[in-house]
Amino acid sequence: MPSRSTDLFDAAITEAARRVHEAADALSVDRARVAVLIDGQSGAGKTTLAALLRDGWRGAVEVVALDDVYPGWDGLAAGADAAREQILEPWAAGESARWNRWDWARSAPGDEMLTRADASLIIEGSGVLTEASAPLAAIRVWLDSPEATRRDRALARDGDTYRPYWDRWAAQERQHLERDHPRTLATLVVDVP
Repeated sequence: MPSRSTDLFDAAITEAARRVHEAADALSVDRARVAVLIDGQSGAGKTTLAALLRDGWRGAVEVVALDDVYPGWDGLAAGADAAREQILEPWAAGESARWNRWDWARSAPGDEMLTRADASLIIEGSGVLTEASAPLAAIRVWLDSPEATRRDRALARDGDTYRPYWDRWAAQERQHLERDHPRTLATLVVDVP
């Protein structure tokens, strides 16, 4: 049987997805070329929300996880900038975007990826929502969740791979919060237990 905290998490993410779908429908009946940015600290539910949105999206949609863009464990800001410059800006200009997925095993750029211009776009990841990226996406989501539950979810998901880097990554997230104030740039703020 799922725990109460899992049930509350699922309910919050499901409600967030419903609200994003509703906002997307208000922008475009067929949801053609709608951009959604999902930001929040590690373990807040960004990837889960993006997957739920993708699965229920009407029409073509591309999903980009910043985990595929960050250039290593010290690359939160660089990854967010790269996603904006190499993916979001070309997409907003009506162009397909070519970018390289980060190869974590080699700690180097990896395979070239293509993000289609003729599909809607969802980008999820810590750091994605900034003053520079906000004007390029009509729907901007901030997921807010307490540190202890975020940490538990993130470490349950990624375990020993992430554990040694938690504090290092959390410091970069705090810098993003102080520098970019992503919550204030969001069109939708979701409290996730």
